[in-house]
Amino acid sequence: MFANRSIRAARPIANKLNRPTSRPISTSTFSPTSHPIIWTFGTVLGGLLTYELAVRQPALVARLPKDWKETMAWRQAQEEKALGGSVSLMQGGTEDWEEVRRKETERRAKGVAEKKAFTGGDQGFVDLVLEKAEDVSHNSKVLRFKLPEDSMVSGLEIASAILTKFQGPDDAKPTLRPYTPISPESAQGYVDLLVKAYPNGPMSTHIHSLKPGDKLAFKGPLPKYPWTTNKHPQVALIAGGTGITPMYQLIRTIFSDERDTTSVTVVFGNVSEPDILLKKELEQLENTFPRRMRVFYALNNPPKSWTGGKAGHVDKELLQTVLPGPDTEGVKVFVCGPPGMYKAISGAKKSPKDQGEIGGILKELGYTETQVYKF
Repeated sequence: MFANRSIRAARPIANKLNRPTSRPISTSTFSPTSHPIIWTFGTVLGGLLTYELAVRQPALVARLPKDWKETMAWRQAQEEKALGGSVSLMQGGTEDWEEVRRKETERRAKGVAEKKAFTGGDQGFVDLVLEKAEDVSHNSKVLRFKLPEDSMVSGLEIASAILTKFQGPDDAKPTLRPYTPISPESAQGYVDLLVKAYPNGPMSTHIHSLKPGDKLAFKGPLPKYPWTTNKHPQVALIAGGTGITPMYQLIRTIFSDERDTTSVTVVFGNVSEPDILLKKELEQLENTFPRRMRVFYALNNPPKSWTGGKAGHVDKELLQTVLPGPDTEGVKVFVCGPPGMYKAISGAKKSPKDQGEIGGILKELGYTETQVYKF
């Protein structure tokens, strides 16, 4: 009801103030500096209406008249222009998953061989140029690196990562760190990394210091767990901190495939609320696929008013309550996080190629080695 009133109220306002015409308003005569009150009012109102439509009522957008859609697009372009042409690297929970699924189906039907930036084997490291970077939390950034050619895709499979390399002038040997991109594998011309800066992390500190135009060496793909459509009817993803990135890669793959009916349960542990990465994206997926996607949060230091999940670590009680049990046919549990989390939840990995024995809470709950994968 509110959305319908919003559309009716917004139409005359949009037609009077924001609708593109043959003579659009010049930013030299109408701008944030020349008319600050009017501009601020229009920006706030437009932002509220856009949030209501794009985030809370995405299905209504498809039914809007063409002129209103054009108005929304025009307004976004004007706001980006006022902000110096900046465009957010993060979808922020506004991705149109119906469109994502449609495009993925079309891409698969064409069956065209795509040129890959990373081919593995003897390829060696490839220098990529940083195009732009965006702060997404107090200690995390999304960084977009340009692939060698605009028509290239990364070449990553699901699930896989890429290796970064950096050697400072005073370093005896290079630093190597794997990262899982958060951009779609079908994205052409770029790859996006979500990187959290650690105080004593040489690679994350270096990546956060990069400026547009700087280069970073990459190599890949690094194969992890091979996924195929409907490989498991139910998966559970237990993540801590930036351990959410390989989980998000798998989630994107599952829900962008119209043929896949896999159900997904995510348990995501963090220190504090600002540390929850990709939260809007996860919430939108829950709202879009409510019968197949559930997310549960745990915070070590939650705010007093926080009601979004469990206070404290991811523990046995939480996992026993929300995960599909070990007796569930075809269930697979994935774990990714800091070393302490592996030890407590699943037992540590011995090496990148050796999963090690199952241990921790998952062993206590009855899961077997074949049911658990440690990223």
